[in-house]
This record gives sequence, structure tokens and C-alpha cells, in this order.
Amino acid sequence: MRTAVVVGAGLAGLATAGALSRSGWRVVLLERGERVAAPPTALVLWANGRRALESLDPEGGWSAITSPVPDPGVRRPDGQWLVTPRPNAATSVVHLEDLYDALVAGLGDRVEIRTGCTVTRVRTGVSLRPVVSDGRSEIEADLVVAADGIDSAVRRALAPESVAVGSGFTAWQAVVPGFRAPDGPVSGETLGTGYRFVSVPLGEHAGGQGGVYWVATAAGAPRPESPETQLALLRRWFSGWHPPVGELLAATHADDLIPQEVRELRPLPRAYAFPSGPGGVVLLGDAAHAMPHHLGQGACLAFEDAATLRTLAAGDDLPAALASYDRLRRPRTTSMVRQTRRMSAVVQARGKLALRARDVALSHLRPRLFGAPVPEWAPPE
Repeated sequence: MRTAVVVGAGLAGLATAGALSRSGWRVVLLERGERVAAPPTALVLWANGRRALESLDPEGGWSAITSPVPDPGVRRPDGQWLVTPRPNAATSVVHLEDLYDALVAGLGDRVEIRTGCTVTRVRTGVSLRPVVSDGRSEIEADLVVAADGIDSAVRRALAPESVAVGSGFTAWQAVVPGFRAPDGPVSGETLGTGYRFVSVPLGEHAGGQGGVYWVATAAGAPRPESPETQLALLRRWFSGWHPPVGELLAATHADDLIPQEVRELRPLPRAYAFPSGPGGVVLLGDAAHAMPHHLGQGACLAFEDAATLRTLAAGDDLPAALASYDRLRRPRTTSMVRQTRRMSAVVQARGKLALRARDVALSHLRPRLFGAPVPEWAPPE
């Protein structure tokens, strides 16, 4: 039986561990936290991410935990339309607690979870199977999957040229439970001068609470203040924006708020796969291609990575499979990073001339950046 070590029990790691175990692999899943837990936010799934999840686990019952998201269009803070809404049946939203529960339930009995385990060293060699160590013990396997995020210790060891840097933005996320959510339409996307606000209804799911998921983005460095002060700042910055922005911020409590510095990898790693003896190491998800969240594609691309790896690794020649993984994934994710950086320029627009150019450009950018951010995707045959 083939063996794998998956480093990181976030969305990418859970999806990969479950998919490999269902394909007959014995998997050790390492998590540096003391438990596997989801952040109390939500995730928008584009069509490619949903297709990847269904490929990873066709019996996952994804329709039971996701809700469709209508295209809300894009408005200015005063409510004037920049891009009008249009039919869109390809996008859905899921509360992360529900998604984590589904992914953990799909791990199976071939996955051993070890928490409180921080990988500190990776060893590869021409004739050696890859080995990871937490400083106390070593684990050898046919395959090591680095799904340990933008600060990946595995990537630092194998591709030190790729480092995490700030993208010039800070983001705040929250889920307003249904009993606190404002009445009326709550779906929307609004662009201001260096500010962006997106809100998505969670339907009847989200652990039975429903509610609204929102993300606010502002140009600038992370704020050092307390959550209470940061929430007050958000209410001030977005004061006067069209409904339901103010109403959602008023319904948000400080302990709902999750601030996050928006970071990215520059440059991307020179490779996503590193052979070692009869197997090797692969980088997956944010460990391979962390990018700003403007297009909402981070998790979707991670699920694509996992589905591609699972399909390719089913063959007899694991080194060849890893080479194919690198060949397939790097061009696709590199293209998405380029599009994301273009969107960063749109969000950062300041000054009358820049804002006027942005508004004109949105009508041309939207078919690629909003309505259909990536080409059609399917797992390799």
C-alpha cells in the first residue's frame, strides 16, 4: 500500500488526504494546531472549485451544504451601477464549518491525524523516499504533500526563492447570523476609492443559522487596533455607502470579525513537484500559489490541485505523475496570479482620472475577472 504524508489540515490538506485515502493510500495528516478547526467564515465556490470537489468525492453531498449565489453586479458607493447583474448559476457559497465537517467525514479509516505537529525539516534524495520531521520524530513516505499554507515550511526548504509578501491590502471577513441579518436583499459588490465590500447570503445552511457572509477590503497595511476599534473604523470608512453595507456592519459584533493581511507569493516557486527516490514532494494550494483574494479562487485552485494529484497518482509511475502535476498546474495558476494582480490594480484605483479609467475598464474586465474568472476545468483523464 502506498503511503503519503499531508502537511496541513486546512481545506487543501483535508481534501487531499481524503481523496488519497479513498484511492487506497495510507495517509498521515499533520496539523500544527491542537485540533482541526474551521474559521467561522464562509467560502464562495466558483464552478471550477465545485467541479473539483465533486471529482474528489462524488458522494460528498455538496448540494446539501452549499447555496447558489446570484451575480450581484458591481456598484459605486452611492448605489449607481458600474456593471449590471446577469444570470449566473455557476457560483455557490458554503459556510466553512459545514465544509470542514464534510471533508473530515470523508477522510476514512486510512487517515491518521496528528495534531500539535509542526514540520521543521524535509529530507529528499536521489535514492531516498522523502522524509518530514517535527524535531522529535521522522516520517518517511512515498509522497509528501505540502498543504501548509502561504508560510509553508516545506516550500521554504525546497523552493526558498518564493517568499510571502504583503500585497498592499487588508481584508476583514465576518458572518452575520440569520437572526441578526438585515431584512431585504443583501447580496452585492461595491467598489470605492481603495475600498471594496462584498456580501453574500448563506441561504438555509451555515449550520442551520443562515445569515450573510461579507468581506471588506482596504488598501494599506494591517491595523494594530483591537477588533472593537477596527469594526468602528470599518463603520466609519463605509459610512454613507448604499444599503445593505451599513446595516451589515451595524449587525456585526467585534467577535465576528476576522482581520487578515492580504499576502501573496513572489515569485511563485520554480516547481510544484520535487522528485525523491521512488516518490517525491508536491506543493499544493497556498503553499504553491498564494495570491490576493480578489477573484476568490484560492480554495478553488487548491481543490483543482488535489483532484489533479489524486488522478495522476493513481498510476504506477509516481515520479512521472509528479512531473505531470507540475506541468499541468503551474501554467494554470500562473495565469490566475496575473489576473489577480490586474484586479488588484482595479481595487487600488485612486484619483478622478484613475477611477474613471477603472469604471470604463470594468465592463471589459468583468467577463474574465468576475463572471468567468478561469477557463473550464476538468481533472486529467
